[in-house]
Parts: sequence; structure tokens; C-alpha cells
Amino acid sequence: METPTNVTIKGILGMLMANLDYENKKRVISLGMGDPTAFSCFTTTSVAEDAVVDALHSQKFNGYSPTVGLPQTRKAISDYLSINLPYKLSPDDVYITAGCTQAIEVAISILAGPNANILVPRPGFPIYELCAAFRNVEIRHYDLQPENNWEVDIDSIDSLADQNTMAIVIINPGNPCGNVYSYQHLKKIVETAKKHKIVVIADEVYGHLAFGQNPFVPMGVFGSMVPVLTLGSLSKRWIVPGWRLGWFVTTDPNGMFKNAKTVERLKKYFDICGGPATFIQAAVPRILKETSDTFFTRTLDILRHSSDLCIKKIKDIPCLTCPTKPQGSMAMMVKLNVSLLKDINDDVDFCFKLAKQESVILLPGLTVGLKNWVRITFAAEPSLLEEALERIKSFSHSHSYDTNGSHFDS
Repeated sequence: METPTNVTIKGILGMLMANLDYENKKRVISLGMGDPTAFSCFTTTSVAEDAVVDALHSQKFNGYSPTVGLPQTRKAISDYLSINLPYKLSPDDVYITAGCTQAIEVAISILAGPNANILVPRPGFPIYELCAAFRNVEIRHYDLQPENNWEVDIDSIDSLADQNTMAIVIINPGNPCGNVYSYQHLKKIVETAKKHKIVVIADEVYGHLAFGQNPFVPMGVFGSMVPVLTLGSLSKRWIVPGWRLGWFVTTDPNGMFKNAKTVERLKKYFDICGGPATFIQAAVPRILKETSDTFFTRTLDILRHSSDLCIKKIKDIPCLTCPTKPQGSMAMMVKLNVSLLKDINDDVDFCFKLAKQESVILLPGLTVGLKNWVRITFAAEPSLLEEALERIKSFSHSHSYDTNGSHFDS
């Protein structure tokens, strides 16, 4: 059996880190990874910390949990998600996973079958391709439109879907683009999915991290029109990605997907999955119930400020353009014009030379499906973000042609 050749974010970032020149004495600033805990301005709430400590000290949660998750955790998550839905979820709809990554793996594994294909966004999150490769599921890419707030190209879905299409993946709020879809656009997507009789996999790991014009609308709102598999976690909203607490939820009030056979298959699949630590699960009810709005607002204020700072500084870097201002999540896609740069071949070359020369890490767009773009994670300390963008400006200047077509000295 061959190992999939898919590019992964962690793989590329590891190679970029290995390419650093530690003799240049510059502090390494990584804007490549979606882990805000690397920066001191992003910390979780004391409610979450206390809930975990108390669960651990109780000595009640040192054993195995049920493979689908602790009953009280499943109930807490079903209640939390139901707040924004026109129907009430049952705890039986919720399965606890080791972060959202495992929820992705579960979704693809459950939908896998002979000749199955799944529609995923481009740009998108490469874990979908990697999971599909291990399950022999074909991936078909539909395009997101940068000039139109990274909305889904609905026509491309119509041309890609066939009788073997099992699902369409929608990442909202968007990684890597920072988009937040309107209710109207989500409804169009659902109507298209219904026409093709396919399930919607709603990747909402950045759920509620919306700070722009559009409020976050969970795809489960449309669950009575088409079956929705909602994937989420504590990782981003609570700034605890290392706790690995995620969920896979069947938001399917009419039972179009979750028939007895599917539920039995899910339960059996979870028997071979190792979920999060039991004491982390036990802390979830208190975390969801007692976290204050002040904590969430503070996070959104930092993200809004940081994304605005990014947009402002990028305007001073001629080879970079951002077609759409981010409205949510923690990352944005920026277009790279390599024709303005000497000795830079493409986005990968740009990122490797930038890392070596300036000790700044960006993610090449090729990693997420768009050549000659870069992903910038703006969930960073504003002062470090500003310094990183100044270094990128300096790097770009040193590799640019001047207005006469001759070279700047580098």
C-alpha cells in the first residue's frame, strides 16, 4: 500500500522551519499555523481552566469514557448547538471526537464506498484530501470566488456532482479565506445539495468567530432540507487546540441520514476511535455554560484589529493583494504577483526564501490549493504581526524590480 503523497500544512511548515537561517538572529515569527496559543494575547478563559482542574481533582474521570463520549458532554454540546437552531438536537446526535480533525476523518470514513466522491472547496483544508486518500474516496474540487467574498461557485457544483457524489464540504467561517457566508448564500448551497441528493459536511471549527458584516449562521439551520453533518470543537473559540475536544453531530431532524443502519455504523466506528481524555470531556458542560460573553468579545476584538492591521500593511507591499477583507476565522488568502519579483519562481519559493532571509513563516497557497497565493494567519500579537509584515515588505523590496525594469540591489 502506497503512502498518500498529499501535501499537509504541518509538513510544509516543518520544512519551512528547517529552512530558517538561525545566524541572522531575527526572532522567528510564524504566521503559518492556526494556533493562537503561540501568542500571549490569546489565552483561554479561567472558567475552562478551572473546569478541567476540578474534573481532574474529582478523581471521577480517570477511567474510560463511552466510545461515543460521556453522556453529560453529549447533552451539553447538543444544548449548546441547539441554541442557534430551529429544532432541538438530542444528545444521541452528538459524538465526541479528538478535535475537529478526527471528526473530518469520521465523516469521510462513514461516507466512503465503492466509487464514492466528495466535493471540497479550493482553496480549502488539506486534511480532507489526506483522509480521502486513505479511504480511496475521490476528491473533486469546486472553486471559491475571491472577487465575490470567496463564495461558492454554485455552477461548478452542478457540473461536478454525479450519482456517486456522497457529500459537499462547506467550511464556514472559512479557513483559509476568512469568509463568513450569508444566510442567503448558505441556502443556495443547501438547495443545490438537495437537488443532487447529497449530504452537507459543515466544518464549523471556527463557529462564532465572525467579526465582520455577516453573522455566523450554522448550516444546521437547514437540516430539515438536507442532512447536515456538523463538525466542530472547543479549539478555536475557546483557544484550546491542544485539548483535542471536538464533535461530530448529525443535524438531521427528519432522519434522512441517521437511520438505524447508519447510527449502528457510527457507533461501531467510534468503538475503534480514541476520543479525548475523559476529564477534558467532563469539563465541557461547565465550559459551555459558564463562559462569559466578555471573553468571546475580547477574542473577536483582537481578531478584528489584527485583520485590519494586515489589510493596511499589505497595501504597502506591491506584490501582495488581498481581494476580500476577512470577516471571520483566523486566516486570510493574499495573492502573490511573482512577475514583480526577481529570482522568485512561485509562492513556495517566496515562502522558503522569506523564511531564510527574514525568519517569517507564511503558508504557501499551493498547500491549500491555490498557486501563487499565500495564507497569512492573523491570530497573532499585533506588534509581532506588524513586525512580520514590515519584514515581508523589506523582503519584497529586496527582490523587486524598480520602475525602470532594472534590479534593486539585494
